[in-house]
Amino acid sequence: MRSQAKAVGALALVLGLSACGGSDQPNLMNLRSSGNGPDEFAILPSKPLQLPPDLKALPAPTPGGSNITDPTPEADAIVALGGKPGAGANDAALVAYAGRQGLSADIRQVLAAEDLEYRRKNDGRLLERLFDVNVYYKAYQPMALDQHAELARWRRLGAPTPSAPPEAEK
Repeated sequence: MRSQAKAVGALALVLGLSACGGSDQPNLMNLRSSGNGPDEFAILPSKPLQLPPDLKALPAPTPGGSNITDPTPEADAIVALGGKPGAGANDAALVAYAGRQGLSADIRQVLAAEDLEYRRKNDGRLLERLFDVNVYYKAYQPMALDQHAELARWRRLGAPTPSAPPEAEK
């Protein structure tokens, strides 16, 4: 009986000490990475390379200059998202409308602090943390947008909407 009490005490001590280590940043996703690979969001697809008609007529490289292969990446992105490049007046009106309630210069820091506090409050239960259970989706479920209900709402309002994937069967 006494050896069982010692074993339980040792187990509690090990669990208690393991909870002390690590970062104070809550980790809700618990993804495992094999290394420091590339950031897939930082890689932009470019146009295919083409051989110029005369290799002797190539311009001299200009550090920080434009890319010969992809001279207008921002305009291409605007077109891909359904906008019109060069419509600066429309952008200015959009920015003015978006900022009509006032702007906060430190919005990124405020949101980061609020999200850190939210993640700390929704960090999962003890066993979920010990066994690296993914609690990200459960933590952010109250903030999730029901895409099909939103699509139906916009369609009822008569707004042109793109097609959407079928709703998953429950």
